[in-house]
Amino acid sequence: MKTTQKPLGFEEARQIILEKINPLGPEKINLMETLGRVLAEDIIAGRNLPPWDNSAMDGFAVRARDLENAGGKNPVELKVIGDLPAGKQWKGKVAAGETVRIMTGAPIPAGADAVARVEITREINRGRIQALAPVQPGTDLRRAGEDVSAGDMVLKAGTKIRPAEIGLLAALNQASVSVYRKPRVSILATGDELSPVGKTVRKDRIISSNSYSLAAQVTEAGGIPQNLGIARDNREDIRSRLSRGLQADIAITSAGVSVGEYDFVKEVYRKLGVKIVFQRLSIRPGQPLVLGRKNKKMVFGLPGNPVSSMICFEEFIRPLIRKMSGDRNIHRPEILARAGESLEKSARHTIFLRCRLYRRKGEWWAETTGPQGSGILSSMVKADGIMIFPENQERIEKGDLARVQLLRDEMLGIVDY
Repeated sequence: MKTTQKPLGFEEARQIILEKINPLGPEKINLMETLGRVLAEDIIAGRNLPPWDNSAMDGFAVRARDLENAGGKNPVELKVIGDLPAGKQWKGKVAAGETVRIMTGAPIPAGADAVARVEITREINRGRIQALAPVQPGTDLRRAGEDVSAGDMVLKAGTKIRPAEIGLLAALNQASVSVYRKPRVSILATGDELSPVGKTVRKDRIISSNSYSLAAQVTEAGGIPQNLGIARDNREDIRSRLSRGLQADIAITSAGVSVGEYDFVKEVYRKLGVKIVFQRLSIRPGQPLVLGRKNKKMVFGLPGNPVSSMICFEEFIRPLIRKMSGDRNIHRPEILARAGESLEKSARHTIFLRCRLYRRKGEWWAETTGPQGSGILSSMVKADGIMIFPENQERIEKGDLARVQLLRDEMLGIVDY
């Protein structure tokens, strides 16, 4: 990575952050903890699923040839030689004229090759039944290995684990699996003006909300947040806390990266051996974003304004966390939506507009959530998505198509009105 002083464009900056990033090393964890994680190993089936031929219905295990001529006016009478619930094995063999009462999931007895459902039988007494219709060999049987055969590759490394994958792994008797490790992300808020949440707030202080929103974003992205608290505007406090933060996979600082008299963060970065890769982007909000690197550690200096901080995380740190976690789908889903209003800006910046989404006559439409200032946190609360107003474009006319990143996946299910 080469240090650059020139403000970078959005896509170029994201490429620099994500290039040459590989998933973190694997760890073995309990199956019940794997939801949402990414497999770090191929899973080879060690057994058949089902493990043996079994009944797909409650009924009677029969020899199909015994029922060839069965009908309502010509019932075939069979001797019931026993009952077979699920979880039991039949030790004998079904001979001509015999049947075994069988429950769903029970192994098919030797000699039987089909199941006659209860609905096509009539019980004479507990020991005899009449079959009222023929069945074909294999009727209502689940064959051994019809789902998975021993030796099959059932899940590949890189697969994201959902409930269905957990069910399959459990059926294969995998009590634990190897997954890519979650990145540890340290979060440090800076500023004499900050007050911890829940404390009495002086008139000259603001509440340190960024630590909470960033920690939630880290968790939602699949990382493990580590809150380093609030560093006051002095070099030693920042250095002491940030040196601990550099033990994580990613270190985030909030505020103190601009050009103010008390903005010491970049200076402390350098003293701790962090190489500054870039420190200004042609984006809004979030222009004074700093990227640093120390060995394999990624360091981000985020602006202090809450919306700037959240937007920078969304666009740059969230995909990094997901890539380090082994996820292949690292970016938010995007749609094309028609602008619900005309918009104008300077051509020098990419602007990220918080917007609400709705459907009209089969198309997506997007309108901004109101004032878009970098301190208006409610604009993020109201947002269904982030509209990207590209660099080198000065106007979006009402009705024009624009890229929108979805913040709420459930928006894909909205119906027209």
